[in-house]
Amino acid sequence: MKFPTPFSLKQIATIISCEFIGSDDFPVLGMNEIHVVKHGDIVFVDHPKYYDKALNSKASVVLINKEVECPPNKALLISNDPFRDFNVLTTYFKPFEKALNAIAVSAVIGKNTIVQPNVFIGNNVVIGDNCLIHANVCIYDNSIVGNNVIIHSGTVLGSDAFYYKNRPEGFDKLISGGRVVIGDDVELGALCTVDKGVTGDTTIKKGSKLDNQVHVGHDTVIGEKCLIASQTGIAGCVIIEDEVTLWGQVGTNSGITIGKKAVIMGQTGVTKSVAGGKSYFGTPIEESREKLKQLAYVKQIPAILKKLKE
Repeated sequence: MKFPTPFSLKQIATIISCEFIGSDDFPVLGMNEIHVVKHGDIVFVDHPKYYDKALNSKASVVLINKEVECPPNKALLISNDPFRDFNVLTTYFKPFEKALNAIAVSAVIGKNTIVQPNVFIGNNVVIGDNCLIHANVCIYDNSIVGNNVIIHSGTVLGSDAFYYKNRPEGFDKLISGGRVVIGDDVELGALCTVDKGVTGDTTIKKGSKLDNQVHVGHDTVIGEKCLIASQTGIAGCVIIEDEVTLWGQVGTNSGITIGKKAVIMGQTGVTKSVAGGKSYFGTPIEESREKLKQLAYVKQIPAILKKLKE
């Protein structure tokens, strides 16, 4: 998430009332999570396990809960609760805007696009040309929809990321300030849910088709010409490369990559990253031919045991 204008390190420290290490006028351009962070961004870290990763990332500013040696050409924000203060910054730069109409005045809808009754289109949404948005679709603020897109009834674009910190008093939510971006020629079935990014974009690229009841987690990127069948659940921060097929009831771990033209058979649990150009099945996931051989061997066990008893 980029700020509307560059801010100084001192200005950011003032917003979250914390100390800082670096020059007052050190430029800060935005804020992002570790997997999408860029030069000029703030990244937060609140666990020693991830200190080195954050300090050595592309981030220019590290919001951290310990005073450490500042890496060259970077700055530090010293906070007793980086998670809380990251939320403060998200709320400051992307405050919630109350809806005043079913279709926001600030929404931009392209030529020949049909919007059926009872659709909600939030603030600053952009929808391209020749789209068909069926009844009871909900498109949250700041979402981007390309040209020739079909969205079926009950689908929600831009719901919050499922991201919480477990505190003694309960689960503390990480506030989502990102977007959903849908490419051209995408079709989304009925009752799909696509969560917005925490600070970046959840993206479905050109020509991909999602069946009914598919869930796409925050900051996930789905490539071009992918097919995703019903009841598939894709976790956050997943990269699905071009022309991947996910059959029904597939589930994934977060932070993995599924390679180009991979085929994931139904009810597979994608527990790790897998290479493209192959077919996979089972939980834990393996190449489908090997997994099916194993299942065939298992069926032979009763006969083997019977022979041993004879």
